[in-house]
Amino acid sequence: MEYRLLGRSGAAVSSLALGTMTFGRETDEAGSHAQLDEYVSAGGNLVDTADVYSGTESESIIGRWLAARGAAARDDLVIATKGRFPTHGDPNALGLSRKHLTQALDASLRRLQTETIDLYQVHAWDALTPLEETVRTLDDAARAGKIRYWGLSNYTAWQLTKAHDLATTRGWLAPVTLQPQYNLLVRGIEAEIVAAVQDAGMGLLPWSPLAGGWLTGKYSRDEPPAGASRLGEDPERGMEAYAKRSAQERTWRVIDAVRSVADSVGATPAQVALAWLLGRPAVTSVILGARTLEQLRGSLAVVDVVLSDEQVRALDDASDPGFDDYPYGPAGENQRSRRIDGGR
Repeated sequence: MEYRLLGRSGAAVSSLALGTMTFGRETDEAGSHAQLDEYVSAGGNLVDTADVYSGTESESIIGRWLAARGAAARDDLVIATKGRFPTHGDPNALGLSRKHLTQALDASLRRLQTETIDLYQVHAWDALTPLEETVRTLDDAARAGKIRYWGLSNYTAWQLTKAHDLATTRGWLAPVTLQPQYNLLVRGIEAEIVAAVQDAGMGLLPWSPLAGGWLTGKYSRDEPPAGASRLGEDPERGMEAYAKRSAQERTWRVIDAVRSVADSVGATPAQVALAWLLGRPAVTSVILGARTLEQLRGSLAVVDVVLSDEQVRALDDASDPGFDDYPYGPAGENQRSRRIDGGR
């Protein structure tokens, strides 16, 4: 297992994180604990959850696992969770206000059965709460010893930059990570968000690295999803989601490229997709999600997969998001370039 620094902090985390959104929903407690054991035995140390996963049950399952294994096991891990969305119906039980964040954080600490959360992430932007209120609340939480670091999730580039710059100019603890959706089929963050992350010295923690199963190679043009897949088990929503992505020629171009590279390196399509993502700029740790122990083991085996420069270029080309129009692409680059030979 490779280890990388958590943004501009000095904390080291494994390049593969264990995502736990399936805990308590698609994976029962025994299966969830088995995943945690497998992940830790493979050298992983970053466990990511959120208060809304499985109606708070994901955090509780992790908390019981931590309690059973003792303080030494807890000290070896970097526990990450999130707050922002409602877990009950009170009108103040959502958003990034001081009231809600403080209560959400305290509730997460109780469920996780820990005194400190290593990485506390705000789950999404809140347009109604002043940013100063949110960032100051997180700084206060760090000073109180409730969190060690904080990060962002699902923020745009301008939101990220505004939050980071506010923290640094006020002398408050600044965010160290951003958790966005990022994979071979979803590369929109490369337009501006990756550059903003790098400029702030933050790290990326990509979620949905396999695009909801599309990059595992389980879907095909001619066979609609069925059975043991997220799309197949919910026929109505599954077919709608399948039809939308299936209609895009780029989807099948990417899948064909992933399968081709997988055949040439003797790996699974999922492992190839993960290996590509691990090599992207600013990526600190890729969040793995699995319903079964076998799925997790397959993903963890990506540590043995090495892609050549040629294979990476093939995947890049097939998945090119097409940022060609101004202010991106050649036209935008020409406008932003600064030459010293008299050119514009």
